[in-house]
Amino acid sequence: MTTVAQTYTAKEFNLSGLDGISDKTLETHFGLYKGYVTNTNLLNEQISGLIKNGKAGSADPAFAELTRRLGFEYNGMRLHEYYFGNLTTSSSGQPASEGKLLEAINTSFGDFETWKTDFVKVGGLRGVGWAITFQDPFNGRLSNHWITLHEDGNPAGFKPILVLDVWEHAFLLDYKPAERPKYIEAFFKNIDWDAVEQRVG
Repeated sequence: MTTVAQTYTAKEFNLSGLDGISDKTLETHFGLYKGYVTNTNLLNEQISGLIKNGKAGSADPAFAELTRRLGFEYNGMRLHEYYFGNLTTSSSGQPASEGKLLEAINTSFGDFETWKTDFVKVGGLRGVGWAITFQDPFNGRLSNHWITLHEDGNPAGFKPILVLDVWEHAFLLDYKPAERPKYIEAFFKNIDWDAVEQRVG
């Protein structure tokens, strides 16, 4: 039996000139993201090797540790792709008035401002992590969630619609730790609402 490891390539994002998020921060952040891609590939290769050599087993400490680490690295890679993918230097400022996104927000939260207030409060929670608006695939409703270590807290089967990175590396070069609200405000100035719209089912 042949086991072939999945290989991923880091995506490129042209985001120079964001409002309130510096190019220096982006440069550092892109480097971190590429590290997740590299580590995901490395772990896939190592796990594939264990499987190929018949050494993959629940009682094998190396296999167990590599498998657990893969969740962290893989989700770190994907969540950064969602995050960078929902940013733009030419934001429309709000979702399209006739789009599926605003309809889902209104159905789930009553109106845009209520959703935004809740999302901002989730993003302001103490600790490092992610604020994510997810869509429930079973009923289409949106809900805001706090995700801590990339792989911890993701609701099973839910689709990320809007992703905000609130680990300190996302804003520390531009804002003090206590100024996270200013970073979140800057994030909202740069949201690519068209990209977010396309994620809604």
